[in-house]
Amino acid sequence: MSSDLIVNVSPSEVVIALLEDKGLVELNREMTGAKFAVGDIYLGRVKKIMPSLNAAFIDVGYEKDAFLHYLDMGPQFLTLNKFLKIATSKNNKITSISRIQSEPDIEKEGKISDILKTGQNILVQVAKEPISTKGPRLTSELSIAGRNMVLMPFSEKVSISQKIESNEEKNRLKKLIQSIKPRKYGVIVRTAAEDKRVAELDQELKRLVAKFETTFQKLRRVSAPSLIVGELGRTTALLRDIYNPNFNSIIVNDPIVCEEITEYLGSIAPEKKKTVKLYKGNQSIFEYYGVDKQLKASFGKTVSFKNGAYLIIEHTEAFHVIDVNSGNRSKAGIDQETNALEVNMAAAEEIARQLRLRDMGGIIVVDFIDMHLAENRHKVYERMKDSMAVDRTKHNILPLSKFCLLQITRQRVRPEEHVDTAEVCPSCKGTGKITPTVLLVDELESKVRYIFKELNKSKVIIKTHPYLAAFLNKGLWSIKHQWAFKYMKNIQVQEMISYTLTEYHFFDENHEEIVF
Repeated sequence: MSSDLIVNVSPSEVVIALLEDKGLVELNREMTGAKFAVGDIYLGRVKKIMPSLNAAFIDVGYEKDAFLHYLDMGPQFLTLNKFLKIATSKNNKITSISRIQSEPDIEKEGKISDILKTGQNILVQVAKEPISTKGPRLTSELSIAGRNMVLMPFSEKVSISQKIESNEEKNRLKKLIQSIKPRKYGVIVRTAAEDKRVAELDQELKRLVAKFETTFQKLRRVSAPSLIVGELGRTTALLRDIYNPNFNSIIVNDPIVCEEITEYLGSIAPEKKKTVKLYKGNQSIFEYYGVDKQLKASFGKTVSFKNGAYLIIEHTEAFHVIDVNSGNRSKAGIDQETNALEVNMAAAEEIARQLRLRDMGGIIVVDFIDMHLAENRHKVYERMKDSMAVDRTKHNILPLSKFCLLQITRQRVRPEEHVDTAEVCPSCKGTGKITPTVLLVDELESKVRYIFKELNKSKVIIKTHPYLAAFLNKGLWSIKHQWAFKYMKNIQVQEMISYTLTEYHFFDENHEEIVF
């Protein structure tokens, strides 16, 4: 399977589209200067303790206070708090956390009011971005993510990704990391580390450790609330998590971001730097590579997927509901059970794509077409699991019920992606009323007269719907020829199938639009 990353940079945002075999599967949008991304580490201040929730609200600079639960504080919280006090003290001479004496782990069933006090400074990391009316969700179990590993300060544990199947490789990586990691640091080895050499892993480990230990210098100079360690930009963070050797190309329309990606790719896969390309075309990058068309087809309430079958996707406050419909799909000689199985199997693949594309999280309930045979329900369940195996977001899928309902839980860390597929009617401008069609030709001629008499143009190109174009061009003495003879100027009429019935636009001899 080939993968392409299309990066559309504009002054207000960066939009990243991931294509697999030319099909759109992921869309990430980052506002320029956006804050509170997952992975950002902040120096916050405890605003309010909530004993009934065993949680606290933390001021990290967002308009709403962030939420920290006791269970998200991590067992090494007391050691982290000790590090914070040392790092912010004026007489601090410690430059590495390996020299800090560890404190006992906090109790699993403890109370947050015994550990935190209102007004206290605290180091926290964004675990879930602000969604809807809620502020960020926080954790005090800090981590620094890299391409091949995740660094866990104040821990000594080494964990290996379960997706690495070879026990021999797991043992090799565990022994290797244990031999090179500094004290007071734990490591989670990612799937990308499989078969990597010790020199490459050691280089990345040192870079991650250096990134975290720069907090010693930052903490002395700032006051809460402040950003201490920022996550990579969304583009390079996405590239770090999803990059694989099958990437055909990474195409960017901005030279600065292109250089940033090239530099980052050079650090993780130098031989693939040539896959990064700068797009220089006049057409929109998303339109040129077909992303815009796929966006219009993939978002919205109704999504078609195969031979007339379609999904209806509804969003409620509590969960998402997806209804599978066969539409007008039918095949002669095929019974209802077989037909339902075929539609449901295809729907499972499209639903998996939709969950990734829209980044839908929380509880998702899918209402498949009824199937009476348990073995068919099991086939759909297995297809759903296989289709979602490539989804990096944590998820859990339950088997289909007797009524062909399937439940999915999918971790939500960012707001759901939304693209408005409805457009304002260019004919009526959303009013529901248009100029009387009997006056349309007179309206066109008055504008043609203005273009030739007032603007002194020597030629005009009228682009309009094929129906209107045919009306203007019909006959030997057509309306177009009448106007050309009347004004002694060159007039062309071009058909535009994408235009609505009464839509038209004027262009001069240089193909620049004439705006009224």
